[in-house]
Amino acid sequence: MKLDQLNQLSEAEAYEEFYKCCACTKFCKDLVTSRPYKTKQDLFTKADSLWSQYSEAEFLEAFRGHSKIGDLSSLKLKYANTSEWSQQEQAGMQGVDEAVLKELLAVNDKYESKFGFIFIVCATGKSAVEMLEICKSRLPNERHQELIIAAIEQSKITRVRLEKLL
Repeated sequence: MKLDQLNQLSEAEAYEEFYKCCACTKFCKDLVTSRPYKTKQDLFTKADSLWSQYSEAEFLEAFRGHSKIGDLSSLKLKYANTSEWSQQEQAGMQGVDEAVLKELLAVNDKYESKFGFIFIVCATGKSAVEMLEICKSRLPNERHQELIIAAIEQSKITRVRLEKLL
């Protein structure tokens, strides 16, 4: 899609496109009402600016839009039925040893129990082993610190998806 096409979509259509990039209602509504965007960079800058103003509620809503990294059944279903974007983002999970996936699930479960939300990482370009090590390295964090890190990772994911959208 071209930027001018995005600018000309109905509010509902634009919301749907933005929701593919980030599953946060307020964020999508705010991006829709901020149109038209003169350049792609305008859109990216606005997205970053909006995201930096949001609270835990918006972050958690966006996090709930992700599959848990390491959930074997979810991942198998995901690769059977997902969009091309998700497949590209988590390409490092394909063909990985099942033992690594099981460990990812176990570590992610510990992470979720401790922090109250799933492990969020921009998976683009990362192998399963790298994501496992990142998750392990973030487990000692305090919740408020981890929420900020996860929100930054969500912002990276959103940027990758906005770039793919355009």
